[in-house]
Amino acid sequence: MRRLYEVDLLRIIAALAVVVFHYTFSGWMQGLSPVTFPVLGEITRYGYLGVDLFFVISGFVVLSSAWNRSPREFVVSRIVRLYPAFWVAVTLTAVVGVVSGRFPVSAGQYLANLTMLDPAFGVADIDVVYWTLWAELRFYLVVFVLTLVGLTRRRVRYVLWGWLALTGLLELGLLPSAADLLLQSTYAHYFVAGMALSLLHRFGPSWELAAILVVAYANAVYRGLGFAADVAERYGTEFRPMVTIGVIWVIFMVVVLIALEATAGLGRRWFPVAGSLTYPLYLVHAHIGFVLLGWLGPLVTPYPALKWALVASLIAGMAALAYGIHAVVERPLAPRLKRSLNRLARVPVRGGQVRPDTGRGRGVTTAGQPKR
Repeated sequence: MRRLYEVDLLRIIAALAVVVFHYTFSGWMQGLSPVTFPVLGEITRYGYLGVDLFFVISGFVVLSSAWNRSPREFVVSRIVRLYPAFWVAVTLTAVVGVVSGRFPVSAGQYLANLTMLDPAFGVADIDVVYWTLWAELRFYLVVFVLTLVGLTRRRVRYVLWGWLALTGLLELGLLPSAADLLLQSTYAHYFVAGMALSLLHRFGPSWELAAILVVAYANAVYRGLGFAADVAERYGTEFRPMVTIGVIWVIFMVVVLIALEATAGLGRRWFPVAGSLTYPLYLVHAHIGFVLLGWLGPLVTPYPALKWALVASLIAGMAALAYGIHAVVERPLAPRLKRSLNRLARVPVRGGQVRPDTGRGRGVTTAGQPKR
């Protein structure tokens, strides 16, 4: 299969939507930034939906990458992908938070955050954006179980219908609230939609996948309107329901078109370069950005034109920092970490010898193609 360069572009668009949301709406609405954008904020307030796009992309990409991989290979790939940049981002954010006095961090909180499992321990995230990583880890658990039993089109379809059905039962109050720890009903529909689109891209369209997408979209709208109401209450403002519904529709339709390869002519080879900045940019922009806005904001507030320059410069600076993390940390460390993890996960065989897991899961034929 060809690389879907358009997905890389979507990733950086989603990240920038969240960054702009924080710098031009969330920050000053929460009193974290003196730089206000009351007019622009009417538009950028919907940038929080960039997270929703992230989850659809994650469902698509993670399931696609899991095909023909053993459980060990899947786990190693996720660790290598997530942790190096995260460790650097957590450290930088903690240092800036402590030095500035704006976001105090305890030693225990820092160490717990390094594991990415801090919500499971009841420890607060160091940065406001890290909550999405806990959601991602729980989604990875679903895909990991699929790699254990063997990834096939039929099994994935069963999981998608089951996930949607259980989510519906939870929303109707027919399941205990504790079930939401795994079901993630607020965002389950996005992961389900992404996984369904991965199947569509790999095997082609079907009425069943279309039905899954329709149900997922309906629940996305239902939960999306509820979440928008919660966000509106948090900021003491309002969100237009039709805009929320429209943005969710665009998210679904754009990824559908990519899965169908209707956008193949739009792909460019530089998209992966931009996409590589997505994860580190997302990790470092929020609290560090709020600190910088708090320091520099009073200098530009008397001059309206300069506040635009400040935000533009801050976004560019965060992108440069993200590129530095990618170039200096992710690229050189990832292959070394992968080799180390693979050595630790060697599989013993008879005679006292060891051999690496070959990666041929039970859902893969000897030709390397998934069983139907």
